[in-house]
Amino acid sequence: MKIIYKYIIISVALIVFLTSCNTLEKASMHGFNSGYYKFESKPKSDQNVYVDVTDEKIDVYHETKKQPEKNAFLTIPLKPSDSILVSPIVFKKKSLDIDITAILLKYRPSVYGLPGQMTTDFNIALYAGWRHDSYNIVSRMNPLGKSHNKINNRGYDFGLFAGPGATLISPFTTQNKVTDEYSGMIIQTGFAGFIESNIASFGIAVGFDSLLNSDREVWIYNKKLWVGFIVGIALN
Repeated sequence: MKIIYKYIIISVALIVFLTSCNTLEKASMHGFNSGYYKFESKPKSDQNVYVDVTDEKIDVYHETKKQPEKNAFLTIPLKPSDSILVSPIVFKKKSLDIDITAILLKYRPSVYGLPGQMTTDFNIALYAGWRHDSYNIVSRMNPLGKSHNKINNRGYDFGLFAGPGATLISPFTTQNKVTDEYSGMIIQTGFAGFIESNIASFGIAVGFDSLLNSDREVWIYNKKLWVGFIVGIALN
């Protein structure tokens, strides 16, 4: 058990380090960046556009033959200004999402008449899924009468994951066919759905674990379904 907790502490420390490093943060963010989007603004129908995002403004260009036109048809200031957006503006984007993930909690349902278990064993996995992002731009008026445009991001995605992990092998998890306790290595695979933020992702995973030694024949959870809470950090 001490080894497992040591792995958990190392994993948490690694995640904290990655999220606190400015360079890796910029590389892993799924924020509102320059690129191609689907543009929604009532009463007009959806349009394919290219968006150029800077610290001060957002320039929006019509897309023609998969290339942005020379002149922007819309500029949205990101600094306080005297103008306010009348119509709600939404930019949508679909993209491939690749994350490094960890399942913090796994619930293993009851098997062979034994009670269900909640585990926090060390694990890590590579996740790939299809991500849907929606960026809503809304205007807020400050006490000085200046308008400030705020970008609200909502995202979700679904996909598959696979990776290594550790699990406790004991008399309980083998119906007393193994008398000692040790940490066995597993390969976990499954399906996950995420709710996204700019850097981290949180969601629910459903998967199976396969023990990588001969005790797989007596391990009661080998290839049995579990449900877990999963977190991820974007790599792309």
